[in-house]
Amino acid sequence: MTSMHARGVRMYQQRADCISDLLDQQAGVVSRAQLRGRGIDRHAVRAEAAAGRWETWGRHTVAVSVTDLPAAMRWSAIFEVGKHARLDGATALVASGLTGWQCDAVELAVPHGMSAKGHPGIRICRVRGLEQPQPVGIPRSPVVPATVRAALRARSRPQAATLLAMVVQQRLVDASRLLMAWNEVRWAPDHRFITTIVEDVCDGAHALGELDFARLCRTYGLPEPEHQAVLQGPRGRIYRDIRWPGLTVEIDGAQHFAGLAVVEDALRANAVTMTGDMVLRIPVLGLRLREADFMRQVVAPRATLRTGGSRGRPCP
Repeated sequence: MTSMHARGVRMYQQRADCISDLLDQQAGVVSRAQLRGRGIDRHAVRAEAAAGRWETWGRHTVAVSVTDLPAAMRWSAIFEVGKHARLDGATALVASGLTGWQCDAVELAVPHGMSAKGHPGIRICRVRGLEQPQPVGIPRSPVVPATVRAALRARSRPQAATLLAMVVQQRLVDASRLLMAWNEVRWAPDHRFITTIVEDVCDGAHALGELDFARLCRTYGLPEPEHQAVLQGPRGRIYRDIRWPGLTVEIDGAQHFAGLAVVEDALRANAVTMTGDMVLRIPVLGLRLREADFMRQVVAPRATLRTGGSRGRPCP
């Protein structure tokens, strides 16, 4: 190893040690402003980049030792757009712990009226009355307003419904706070539909009440079912919300997918099946999004619906 090369390696190690806390917090990337604050000027950055040890991303980001590429890209987006920017929408939710969601771009919010230059892979939204960012970790909008704006910016109804359900199911947000925040939104594209979904995922008691399902039964030519039916199972009484003789339909609100609720639901459904009833399970969001498909599955067992004392007119 030549003396010049050895000196370069020593300088690299000293510089890396100087910013090690930033690298740990920011997935291995730093801003040029942060480097200057630690006494590392543009000449040092150029030398490290020329040696292949560091890499420059855009005008303001330097990648030193990337440990998590998606997280590093989020930090880079903040550096490139400016100090008032923060993660927003679905990107903020992922940074706050949402799992199982893929973002096609980094969403940023900036105060309304702020000039912000666009960059590839970054989606910038200007927001009036922008909240203070979360005080710990990467600058990002609080979970409740980030969820509301993510639903408003969704590309489709299924995307909006899925995201809202996941945020509540993963307990990133208090459902009552989310419902309150959404009720403050006075107008939005597809406002009525999103309102229905927010109510479904935030209020299990609200989700598709008996009157709603009775309307669907009339629409699809089904006899009116028995509500709050009581069956005698192997271990005692089993209470069913919707039943025709031989057929039970369970409408599962968002609360049915949290914690151990799925275990209890499975036990109850199995117990009903053991009494001889067919059991159909319908997620409430599925009924909102694909009503006709699910209702066809309810209509299909016509022979069952025509037997044994069902109320109302029979199926055609």
